[in-house]
Order: sequence, then C-alpha cells, then structure tokens
Amino acid sequence: MLIDNHNRKINYLRLAVTDRCNLRCNYCMPENGIDFSQKETLFTIEELSRLSGILVAQGIDKIRITGGEPFVRKDLMVLLRNLAHMDGLKDISITTNATLIGPYIDELKSLGIKNINVSLDAIDRETFEKITRRNQYDIVYNNIMRLCDEGFNVRINFIALHGQNTQDILPMLELTKQHAICVRYLEEMPFNGGSRHFEANAWDYKRILSHIKEAYPDYGEIPTEATSTSMIYKIPGFKGTFGVIPSFSRTFCGSCNRLRITATGDVITCLYAQPCMNIRDILRGLSSEEKVKQQIMKAIGSRAKTGFEAQKQYKGEYTNSMTTIGG
Repeated sequence: MLIDNHNRKINYLRLAVTDRCNLRCNYCMPENGIDFSQKETLFTIEELSRLSGILVAQGIDKIRITGGEPFVRKDLMVLLRNLAHMDGLKDISITTNATLIGPYIDELKSLGIKNINVSLDAIDRETFEKITRRNQYDIVYNNIMRLCDEGFNVRINFIALHGQNTQDILPMLELTKQHAICVRYLEEMPFNGGSRHFEANAWDYKRILSHIKEAYPDYGEIPTEATSTSMIYKIPGFKGTFGVIPSFSRTFCGSCNRLRITATGDVITCLYAQPCMNIRDILRGLSSEEKVKQQIMKAIGSRAKTGFEAQKQYKGEYTNSMTTIGG
C-alpha cells in the first residue's frame, strides 16, 4: 500500500502513453505544437504493462490512461488488453478527445473498460473548431453518442475558457437532458505550453455554479467519494448529471489519491508540481522491479500537502503543456 507523507492513501495512477495529439486546443499547447518526445524516450507498451503491474502490486487499483491523445498510439489496445487481465486492478478508464476511439469501441466494451472521459469544450461547432483548431466536430459528437448508446459511463470535461466558450455552458447541459452523461466544468489551468502568464481565473467553480443556477435553480447535489475532485449535481427531470472541478482553486488537495507518470517516465506527485524523478531508465535497468518500487515510495514520501505548496516550486511561468503531463 502506498501512503504519502500526509497520510493519504495513493491508489490512483494517471498514466500517459504519449505526448502527441491530433488536435491543437489553444489552452493545451501552442498552435504549432510542442517539441514532441522522440520514440526512444517513450515507454514501450511492454514497459507500460510492466510498470503498471509493479504499481498495482504496491496498491494502485485504478489506472486512467491519458496522453496527449491516447489513441494516437496504434498499439494502445495491447496495453489495455494487458491491463484488463491484471489481478488487483479494479478500474481502467481513459481520457480522450474522441476523434480516434470509434474503431475500438466494441473491443473496449468487451474488455470491460466502460469509463470514458471526453474532452469537449464546446457544443457549438464554430466554437469547437476555434478552440481545437481542427475540423473534427462531427466525428467527436457521433462517437460520444455511440459510447452512450453502447452503455459506457461517459463524462465530458469542459474547461471554462474566458472569452471563448462560456456561452456554451448552458447549451452543453442539454446533453444531460436526454442522455445519461455527466458534464463536468473545469476551471482553466496554467498549463498551455508556456504561451502566456496565468495569474487569475475569471470563471472559477463558484461563478460556473452561479451561472447554471440562474437557469436551473432547482438542481441538487449528489454525494461523491471522499477522493473525488468533482462536486456533482442533478437537474430534476434530466437523465444525466453535471459537476464542477475546482482545478485551479484546488479545494480537493486534502484527499488527493493520485500519482502521475508521463509517457517519458517523469513521476509527478501533484499536477502543480515539477517532476520529482524519472523512472524510465530505472525500469530499463537491472533488478528494475525492486528499484522502481523504492523510487515510487520515495516520491510518495515527499509530496506537497497542497497544489499551492507545490506551485511554489515554479519561478515565473509554467512551461509545461497539458499534453506532456497527462492532465
């Protein structure tokens, strides 16, 4: 079992499989992209499977596959098949932009991987294309509808971007009227490839809730797990739910149970912290299993208490892009 230096149980791994993405969302990376990692610096699928097994043996029982866009990796399903048969792993989930998931939906269902988070920051086509800088709206929307029809647990992550998409906050809720989807509104974060300073948030979770309450004053809160980052609500008569994630306000740090590992092996113990070590070469070396376990224990034993404490490590701008740290 992994217990950090603040007595928090760590049982949830966010594992990035790539830093590449086929979209260019303007809050995630610069328009021309970033300097993507070279193939030899990325974990292989076999290494990702081994690493996952080591961490599951240490008490990780939930793994979320992230990127970049995970399905950019043509061999992703090999990893997912391995994870699906891993003893001790209770929950496998995926965060995706839903552009490439279509051909894999049937197999995902057969593997029992039913929890899919879709990054979708606009329900309006024009706004979607401005934010993503790509023409993929129909593919994304149709794949979301198919996932719903096939019985997947679909959660849409909508980042409230001041001056760009907040007019879509209420229209996005219409999806939850007819479909058992959870739309979760996130505060904007400073990880956009270092393209600008980020000091304040015009749309924090309180303002988002206030905006929704003006249109739907009767919504009620639904209890969530203590480790949840989101507060979930239901509008009477709607099939689905909605929520808010205080990703910049960081109200949930006290119960954080997450560990992040990037596609190149950086170990990140807080979204707002710098990597504390790299595990890739250790995994590739001799006696790797025991050494990986030791280094993970070391990382867990020196976590910041809150995201604000972790943020103090940075001087000046954040230089990370969300696509490199896996969200």
